[in-house]
Amino acid sequence: MKYIIIGLGNFGASLAERLTKKGHEVIGVDNKMGKVEALKERISHTICLDCTDAQAVTHLPFNDTDIVFVAIGEDEGANIMSTALMKQFKAKRLISRAMSPLHQTVLEAMGVDEIVHPEEETAERWAKKLHMRGVIDSFELTANYNIIEATTPPIFIGKTIQEIGFRKNYNIVLLTIIKMVEHKSILGTIKKEQEVQGVVSTRSVVEAGDILVLYGNIKDIQSVLKAD
Repeated sequence: MKYIIIGLGNFGASLAERLTKKGHEVIGVDNKMGKVEALKERISHTICLDCTDAQAVTHLPFNDTDIVFVAIGEDEGANIMSTALMKQFKAKRLISRAMSPLHQTVLEAMGVDEIVHPEEETAERWAKKLHMRGVIDSFELTANYNIIEATTPPIFIGKTIQEIGFRKNYNIVLLTIIKMVEHKSILGTIKKEQEVQGVVSTRSVVEAGDILVLYGNIKDIQSVLKAD
């Protein structure tokens, strides 16, 4: 996959390096030449660019990029401006870093796809999440075995758990399913919230938008997520 990572501080640089080592193409962007020079031999590409400048941002290859990650951490204003421009230029999937609850609220209002809290989440964890298609979150039990939350591959939609045969066909265990359920507030507004389904039966049907919670060897999980 192809990534643009904006902001090459400790978190952004570490994420860029780890994704490059996993075989992805990464463009690292920062407005400080020193940071760009420090990484130019360790990631796919580096660019010195001010991503709060709309004219400068036009030079980035958004159409050919799968994920744009705004990792700016020292300047909330620059983070918000850069994120807004990435949204304006229609990044396919936009992830941004939040430094405070208010900052997160602003990013949520902008419609950012995912929000990161690097103080709580490591670059290694995010590299694993981004490396596997469809992964929303992951928890490493050992070097080889993970529990992951993943979006449902299209091939499974409309099928029962028995028809899919996670254990028999893929050698992994489906722990549960998380569904998006609509709830009405006391003000009458409709809000979608995640609801864990508990222990699912073999007759349970997988629907579009479901999140599958899977346990198994990381290689077996990857094969499931690539199923088509």
